[in-house]
Amino acid sequence: METSRRTVLAAAAATGLTAAAGGAAHASAPSRVPGGAGTAGGRTPVRELFGTLPDGTKVYRWSLENGGTRMKVLSYGGIVQSLEIPDRRGRYTNVSLGFDDLDDYVGATTFFGALIGRYGNRIAGGRFTLDGTAHQLSVNDGANSLHGGAKGFDKRVWDVEPFTGPAEVGLVLRYVSGDGEMGYPGTLGVTVTYTLTARGDWRIDYAATTDRATVVNLTNHTYFNLAGEGSGDILGHELRLAASRYTPTDATSIPTGELAKVAGTPFDFRHGKPVGRDIRTAHPQLVLAKGYDHNWVLDKGVTERPEGFASLRDPGSGRTMRIATSEPGVQFYSGNFLDGTLAGPSGRTYRQGDGLCLETQHFPDSPNQPSFPSTVLRPGRTYRSTTVHSFSAR
Repeated sequence: METSRRTVLAAAAATGLTAAAGGAAHASAPSRVPGGAGTAGGRTPVRELFGTLPDGTKVYRWSLENGGTRMKVLSYGGIVQSLEIPDRRGRYTNVSLGFDDLDDYVGATTFFGALIGRYGNRIAGGRFTLDGTAHQLSVNDGANSLHGGAKGFDKRVWDVEPFTGPAEVGLVLRYVSGDGEMGYPGTLGVTVTYTLTARGDWRIDYAATTDRATVVNLTNHTYFNLAGEGSGDILGHELRLAASRYTPTDATSIPTGELAKVAGTPFDFRHGKPVGRDIRTAHPQLVLAKGYDHNWVLDKGVTERPEGFASLRDPGSGRTMRIATSEPGVQFYSGNFLDGTLAGPSGRTYRQGDGLCLETQHFPDSPNQPSFPSTVLRPGRTYRSTTVHSFSAR
């Protein structure tokens, strides 16, 4: 298996370099950020020691800046520890939830800012059958497998390589997931490229190859609060989602298989509205999830290049984030289970609704739902996905 492992790693590295070289060529209508136009290639990423794991593994933090956007990324979990963007007056603040200390990330189950894999979201019973073979996964969410299992990609140390291009700056993160890790078949070589463009966009390019048929669904789990980390809840944020349907779930958050219409329900964000407007409506799906924690079926479907589907705006600061993706779905999670037991860099505790996630993805439990877009990856093929976050303020 070691030869296969080297082969997969080499292939993943090659795709990663291709993604990095692609830069922002496929970004969808980015908005220029006030507070910095960016220089050629931005600033060279800076590395510093962030902490040490119990086994002695060193974890590093990388600082990046370009186009008016500042970002800090950990080698542990590929975690976006902070994301700073200016408001309408040019004042910077961190708009992502997280921690100051490595131990807090290691012990938490919130997935703050992390790369998620092998499979983002839930798989029912932690089981699926592929090509006639049944696979039992790590179960870590009741009877289900969530975000890759008990030790998913969010809890792995990634190899990180910085780069500076003609107009962009970024990091290439690589990880090889061995055959059978968390129950998944195949040795999977993964490359994720974080790029800050000259316009301050944050672009994520995912690529993966395998030596055996498997399932893959990669995403990022950043919690956003455009008013600033620790500033309070996001219920006043205005959200628009170009999605006419969503996937209702059962009591364990597994999709029923239905693609339900959002029209006439609290799930209709097509024309934009405050997150909190309907969140306390006694809709059965909101009661089950204690808020929004569902997959929206994007009207655009799977696309070769990222297409815009969402905007999020904080009226107080004027900050707006627009998102484009090649994926067919997005998990909108309104931070329902933040309970005041965790505190961020601001020193303030995180309570219900203090941040929200917009996780671009294929649909939850797709390996067990034949009618959903397939998440199967086979040898000789390359998994690719791209998501772009664009920022502005006015």
